[in-house]
Amino acid sequence: MTDPALLSLMRTACDGIARVGIAVSGGGDSVAALVLAVEALGPGRVAAVTVDHGLRPEAAAEAAGVAALCARLGVAHDILRWEAGPQGGNLMDAARAARIGLIAGWAQERVGAVVLAHTRDDQAETVLMRLARGSGVDGLSGMAARRHAEGVLWLRPFLDVSRGDLRTALRARGVGWVEDPTNADPRFLRVRARRALAELQALGIEAGGLVRTAGRMQRARAALDAQAQAVLARDLREERGVLIVRGALAGEVDEIRARVMAHLAMALSGAAYRPRFDALQRWLSAGEGPLMGCVLWREGGDWYLAREAQAVARLSAPVGECWDGRWQAQAPDAAAAEGAVIRALGESGLAQLGRQARDGWHPHPRETGLPRKVLAGLPAIWRNEALLAAPLVFWPEGWALTARPVAAIQDKPSQSH
Repeated sequence: MTDPALLSLMRTACDGIARVGIAVSGGGDSVAALVLAVEALGPGRVAAVTVDHGLRPEAAAEAAGVAALCARLGVAHDILRWEAGPQGGNLMDAARAARIGLIAGWAQERVGAVVLAHTRDDQAETVLMRLARGSGVDGLSGMAARRHAEGVLWLRPFLDVSRGDLRTALRARGVGWVEDPTNADPRFLRVRARRALAELQALGIEAGGLVRTAGRMQRARAALDAQAQAVLARDLREERGVLIVRGALAGEVDEIRARVMAHLAMALSGAAYRPRFDALQRWLSAGEGPLMGCVLWREGGDWYLAREAQAVARLSAPVGECWDGRWQAQAPDAAAAEGAVIRALGESGLAQLGRQARDGWHPHPRETGLPRKVLAGLPAIWRNEALLAAPLVFWPEGWALTARPVAAIQDKPSQSH
């Protein structure tokens, strides 16, 4: 692909965005994204960020190299460090999640979007890995060129561009890059997928074909999401923080039922990923039980979905801030808000409400008709260990709680669909 075409892709992706962030590791793809962004947009519209995971001794020097390149280009640059480090489990997944979280935090208030330098080769490898896991439409749709997550707009302008094209652009400009040795380590699935893809070319399975498959799957996914959104508009209501799906989606095909319920579980829990397909199917077949920090049960012909009390038991937010990603509290006056926090009602709060109900102060929480395990997970207003108000359980005391509405279905990454 020619330089003018690469620059046009960058301009088109960033159109209307005052300032963009470029995630730069020091590797060829991300360095090319940085250089092309500066040429396409001008250095004043570009900021760069590098995450030092601390997983390799060379990482600090590589981050310093990116900083030096940014200085030559006239681009503001920050280095973020993963202070927590790996805590066990899948190292690559943990490092990726840490990188995304750190960059998202950096991006807010600084830039209008973040450019990621994933290429056609990355897309093909992603589709191949998900195919190996038995993924369905969502997984095989691969990475989106544009999506919102973690409060940030993420852009991938080079999903139709090969790695070779980006490196050719760097060589033409005399700009170097570093090669991460983990990109050749067969312990990692993506490296094995890369090698397998080279072997599969003899069968006609190549990067371009897999990317075209991802594009077709993205169109199919958009159609399914639109149908699921129509079902939500028709059948969903919310009462006392509980999502109620009328008719338990009885008339819908399995794919739409799964899509709707996965979306609702993510909306309540704030999870970045849809639940794994097998776990979701078991949950829906049972029609009850916990998943992703939510609890499902049935009453009559309806499904009820609420936060699992255990999942929110340790969450606390000062009044004026958002609790559990959804809830805001409005105090009766400034004095009442002083030192007050939003926490789950919990067993302690239920016990206090029970005593007050016996004294005739207000109806008993059981009159909500909600299971005790659900009541315990509802938001309430506290000061230290004193319950100030429980607006969803008959005891507002001048306080009000409002929840962010369940958002429209958007592109969300899938672990295994």
